[in-house]
Amino acid sequence: MVIHVVQPGETINSIAEIYGVSSISLIQDNGIINPNNLVIGQTIVIVYPEQTYIVEEGDSLLSIAEAHGVTIMQLLRNNPFLSDREFIYPGETIVISYNTSQGKISTNGYAYPFINTDVLRKTLPFLTYLTVFNYRIAANAEIIGVDDTEIIQIAKEYGVAPIMLLSTMTYQGSGSSAVALSILKNRELVDQLIDNILNILKTKGYYGVNITFQFLNTETRLIYEDFAIKVTSLLQKEGYQVFITLTPWTFIDINDYTFERVDYSVIGQAANAIMFLSYDWGRSFGPPAATPSVSRRKEFYDYAVTLIPPEKIFSGLSIIGYDWELPYEIGISKANSLHTDSAITLAVNYNAIIQFDDMSQAPFFTYAVDLAGNAIQHIVWFKDARSIDSLVNLVPEYGFKGVGIWNIMQLFSQMWLVINSEFEIEKLSPELFL
Repeated sequence: MVIHVVQPGETINSIAEIYGVSSISLIQDNGIINPNNLVIGQTIVIVYPEQTYIVEEGDSLLSIAEAHGVTIMQLLRNNPFLSDREFIYPGETIVISYNTSQGKISTNGYAYPFINTDVLRKTLPFLTYLTVFNYRIAANAEIIGVDDTEIIQIAKEYGVAPIMLLSTMTYQGSGSSAVALSILKNRELVDQLIDNILNILKTKGYYGVNITFQFLNTETRLIYEDFAIKVTSLLQKEGYQVFITLTPWTFIDINDYTFERVDYSVIGQAANAIMFLSYDWGRSFGPPAATPSVSRRKEFYDYAVTLIPPEKIFSGLSIIGYDWELPYEIGISKANSLHTDSAITLAVNYNAIIQFDDMSQAPFFTYAVDLAGNAIQHIVWFKDARSIDSLVNLVPEYGFKGVGIWNIMQLFSQMWLVINSEFEIEKLSPELFL
């Protein structure tokens, strides 16, 4: 795999010629939405498959898969354009395999139950687990959610284990520490909550549950530990996996970064897996910066692996970027979220040049909006192939189980190209969750 950074004067055709590949494959593989108007500093990923096959008359995906000893899911993963197609055509090239020398990786994508089904079907071949962000805990230990039957069924069709996510958070990201702690401090409500979780798991056909410990800190640690021990023991006895998502308490200002050193060892021992993930929402009130910064993430992981076996850890990967208006004012300024494709389009529209911060391993650019004769400055931080490559490579560096991706509501083709061309994505046996 090669990550090419677009230089002045380059076109998609000239880049393809440099690397001896077709421009069509670069556009398809990277999901490029503006191939005729590339941005200086934009990344293009070039991959060289280990094995390919040219379709012949009478071939089908099934016959090609059987002939090469691979699964149809692997073909869909290596050729995402096939997800939009009913047929394959003689003469076209199908990627059979990549040299996935980085080893195995588990991928866990977070999605709302109302995700666009086309996006879902294109993404599922890349997933080991699908965590459905749907269920919210109410004050009386009642669990509130909408119908998620379809998304669970589609996940199983693609051999992906559906996971029920449980938290006090709404779809907009607001949570309640008062609700969480009032339940965790009441033994009867804890028992009722676990019964309700078990009922949903059995009724809906989930493979397990992912519980977000949003308000875990040094003061609340013992309460969360007691709950973790009880809920994992009971659900695991029933044959369910229990994942716990932890959001580290971080303290960031313009010049400093620290995190609260919570002892995660008991919770890490109880759960089947731990997700370290900071959820990003529609707006951010923090200072303009990369989210997450690779250097800051490594500082935290150096601490976390002293408490939790690394093979239990999923590294959180938020793919949401933010657009800040400048100058930044603490407590006043806020940024709007945007996807990588939207960031690239914005850079095109304002003729911006994308720069890259080596410490955080994140791209950014600035632009100005004319408002009544005044130039209002903006800065955008987002994710590109370099960011993804750096963040995902924390998995083999630390010996982690995989990555947890927040969120997959929009297709990020370049991210999946990076992961899929370097790693063998783990798929569970369908019998485990059918």
